[in-house]
Formats: sequence, C-alpha cells, structure tokens
Amino acid sequence: MTDRVKFVQRNGQWGFFFLVAYVGAAIYFVSHSDGQFFSVVVGLLQAVIWPAYVIYHCLALLGV
Repeated sequence: MTDRVKFVQRNGQWGFFFLVAYVGAAIYFVSHSDGQFFSVVVGLLQAVIWPAYVIYHCLALLGV
C-alpha cells in the first residue's frame, strides 16, 4: 500500500483577481496607444508592470 500526499492549493482566488487586473490594465494601456504594433506591445508590457509603478509612487508619497 502506497501513501499518497494530497496537495491543496489555496490561492486560486488571487490568481483570478490578478488575471482580471491584468486584462483591465491591458485594455486601458492598449486603448491609450496610437494603434501601431510597437505601441500595443509596450501597452501590454505596461499592463504587466503597472503594480510596480503604483508601489513606487505610494512609497514616494510616504517619503520612504
């Protein structure tokens, strides 16, 4: 008889939240681009890293 290990992943809700946040940010940044291919690619990359900008500006406002 073999012992089986059961792994329960409990962060599925956060994954959905981050997916929705990425899609919303991608729509925002792509809609503000001029429609050229490179601008759309830059908009998608901005959608990936926008939380870093938010944290940076919040810390700058706090003076940290």
